Amino acid sequence: MKNRKILHNITQGMYVLTTSEGGCIVDAVSQVSSSEFPLISIAVMKENNTNHLMQKEGKFALSILGKNVDPKVIEVFGFHSMRDINKFDEVSIELMGDVPIITNSLGYIICEFVDSLENETHTLFLGRVMEADILKEEEAMSYQYYQAHKSELIPIKTSLGKTAWVCTVCGYVYYGEKLPDDFQCPACGVGKKYFKKKGSRKNVKK
Repeated sequence: MKNRKILHNITQGMYVLTTSEGGCIVDAVSQVSSSEFPLISIAVMKENNTNHLMQKEGKFALSILGKNVDPKVIEVFGFHSMRDINKFDEVSIELMGDVPIITNSLGYIICEFVDSLENETHTLFLGRVMEADILKEEEAMSYQYYQAHKSELIPIKTSLGKTAWVCTVCGYVYYGEKLPDDFQCPACGVGKKYFKKKGSRKNVKK
């Protein structure tokens, strides 16, 4: 593929997908029916811990992110795993039934699991909307907006003697003096050639 960045123009929203036990940032969300209780599809990377949680839980939520969302929400749910930290302790949440939603969001959609479809990198989950509400009226953040402003939304900080390698596709940051030749971005799956070195020998903030 000559330039993956053209895919940024296939723009959708930015959401936090949550189950009772975890969650992650997703953008590949679509409404696929228009009944009283419509169907929603969500694509989740197979390597993502949230994918495994979705496989075993019968209910999930989507919190819609606005352009003015606290950047910490994107950092916590986009670049950390529940295997390492409790994401729900890091940002403000509230429970809708037994599913947490992001308080600092435009609104939420609660779905019950219906079906799933596998491909080589992602699982496409299908859910039926059971409840939804608007929390505030602001402009939603699109995936295209996120890509254009991710350096502002997620400032990259490196400390003395520490090198950061930044994924130019999704913004994931890998810390280490050398990026392994077979490294694949755990967030979006691209290889080493899509990473840009941001490290220095002095304190920097980008």
